Amino acid sequence: MFGLGKSNDVTLTMDRPYAESLLDKGVQDVIGKPLSRVDGPRKVSGTATYAAEYQLANMAYGVLVSATIGKGKVVSIDVEAAKAFPGVIDVVVDFDTFALVSQQGGETAAPAQGVKGVEYFGQIIAIVVGETFEAARDAAEQIPVVYERETGVFDFSLEHQHEKKLPDNNTPAHSSQGDLDTAMREAAFTVDVIYTTPSQNSVAMEPHASIATWDDGALTVYGAYQMPTSDAQQLAKALGLSASKVRIISRFIGGGFGSKLGIAPESVAAALAAKKLGRPVKAVMLRHQVFEATVRRSNTSQRMRLAASANGTITGIGHETTASNLAEQDYFEPAGLSTHFLYAGENRLITHDLVRVNWLLSGSMRAPGEAVGLMGLEGAIDELAEKVGIDPIELRRRNEPPRDPEKKVPFSSRHLIEALDTGAEMFGWSKRQKPGQRREGEWLLGMGVAAAARANILMETSAKVAIGKDGSVTVSSAMTDIGTGSYTILSQVAAELLGVPMDRITMKLGDTNDVPAAGSGGSWGACSSGSAIYLACESLRGKLANALGVDAAALTLKDAQAIGDNRSVPIAELVGEGMEAVGTIKPGKQTKAVNQATYGAHFAEVAVNLVTGETRVRRMLGVFAAGRILNEKTARSQCLGGMAFGIGAALTEDMIHDSRTGQLVIRDLAEYYVPVNADVPQLQVVFLSERDIHANPIHAKGIGEVGICGAGAAIANAIFNASGIRVRDFPITLDKLLPHLPAF
Repeated sequence: MFGLGKSNDVTLTMDRPYAESLLDKGVQDVIGKPLSRVDGPRKVSGTATYAAEYQLANMAYGVLVSATIGKGKVVSIDVEAAKAFPGVIDVVVDFDTFALVSQQGGETAAPAQGVKGVEYFGQIIAIVVGETFEAARDAAEQIPVVYERETGVFDFSLEHQHEKKLPDNNTPAHSSQGDLDTAMREAAFTVDVIYTTPSQNSVAMEPHASIATWDDGALTVYGAYQMPTSDAQQLAKALGLSASKVRIISRFIGGGFGSKLGIAPESVAAALAAKKLGRPVKAVMLRHQVFEATVRRSNTSQRMRLAASANGTITGIGHETTASNLAEQDYFEPAGLSTHFLYAGENRLITHDLVRVNWLLSGSMRAPGEAVGLMGLEGAIDELAEKVGIDPIELRRRNEPPRDPEKKVPFSSRHLIEALDTGAEMFGWSKRQKPGQRREGEWLLGMGVAAAARANILMETSAKVAIGKDGSVTVSSAMTDIGTGSYTILSQVAAELLGVPMDRITMKLGDTNDVPAAGSGGSWGACSSGSAIYLACESLRGKLANALGVDAAALTLKDAQAIGDNRSVPIAELVGEGMEAVGTIKPGKQTKAVNQATYGAHFAEVAVNLVTGETRVRRMLGVFAAGRILNEKTARSQCLGGMAFGIGAALTEDMIHDSRTGQLVIRDLAEYYVPVNADVPQLQVVFLSERDIHANPIHAKGIGEVGICGAGAAIANAIFNASGIRVRDFPITLDKLLPHLPAF
């Protein structure tokens, strides 16, 4: 459905393929180019204002108080003792309203509230407010709190009671097709193994932060939030306000990776404190509070079952995941998300269950589901190839489905085999040897491969595009930039469509006073907001064509000139006092008519030391097909970051809980090991040429998360090829290799 409504509003519901895109006809020649970030100079010069950097008059400083038990009740908090500290203004306690947990991304309801009952170690129970940060911090760390302890579940075990009746997340909780058990019994080759992954933390560089200020009953929060539109609704409901009374400003975000999709406890605490004091309050989580009281990626236990015929044709796939979460929290890590469609096989069982534990809330982290699910699936595929005795790439080729094997619908576009073949040639895959055969001194060398897949998502999003009387263009939306390059790529879309140089484009993002947007998450940001901008620009092109007196199809826009009918007129002369349009994109029938996903292939070469057991990643290659690439440089950066994420997931990252108390043992960047420069080799990224007419008007697909999907599995498979040791318990630390390595 497409139409021009009142106030120049244009809405497109993706009910049909969008065969022709104006981006293919633009002549400004900026779309797809590897342009440097337009916000880069502001960031490196320190003039880009992040959440905690806004300076408001008469601002007070809040520091959150964390619970020091894992399960029980707060009996009392000695507020007066804390207020006696020099510089402390007040201690705000609201057991009913404080957020028990962060909210999941995209939800519009308030997060669970009520903190008198303690459900996990580190739960936020109060906020101390001082004239300085130091005064508030000292009091918060020493405030006397009396607890009544209760018995909690502080360790993860499959013996604990499972929650099996879960609501569907972004994948069905339980699905089955055919008879997997029979397929396993009758198969020539089978794999039946368990892969485990630990809890992980997003560890974004910028901690969660909120500055709250009230004006005539309305709340403004300067925060670090990926989805301001829905976050404002969450905060409004948590505080008992109408959504129109809450404004969120989130211009720049220092990384999120999913941890800032929904509001975190500091936002509610800052708002309550600011209202009580009648002055702005800044609350920035301490680093250990980011670990303890925001959100984690759930640990998983994944039973992988594969059944295959003698020639390697898969006849059955089983992916049964058990994850963990707090009681009453139904989010589950959708590890089987890509298993639904990545390989053929008539008999299928994909399930997700939860074990209830008194740990920090689990929720979305970069590529929720696929990031850890493909570590299980792609490891099992590698094991099957070894059993059948064929090359892992050939096994994938033999099991390439002609259409979605469950929904029986066509793929919108799918270039997985091309990505594998391209990568194999570039990486020198033909030189790969049998496990344990390649050696350099005390190092065993090996290569591994894994497929990458990430479902493509389109979200309802709006954007307003205005052409000023001087011909400059302003684009405004509640969309955000979490460091992914939104300011740049969205400027490129507008510049290409309106024929305006990049330096004439102004992007206004991250303010809920502007038109609503789905925000940055799920790899939908660029395509959804880019499509909304596309629609607004298409409307403006029609108006410019009318002003020039030509048909829209005959109009050319370049370098701020409108060209048509052998005339060239400055755009500024056609807009009068200015013109604007609002574009809105909505998902439609195409969501179900075709299977939309981004694909790729990861190749890794590793060295395993025979003496120490350490693993070094020597090189990696990622080949991806993600529709139209809007900016080659920012897209490449996203894939490089995802591949580095994969190195961490494979080798180092592990959130460890004390099984006696539920306390996080690792809760800072000194001990939560993420890959640093010495751990990351030269990474190579290649994009295949692709357009997806089913996805959206700009023919692009999400790319922010596919870079991590399968990356860890490629490394694990390379470790097996190097050493002959199959480790299914991530991360693959040296202690898991040393006992099995041959003598040097």
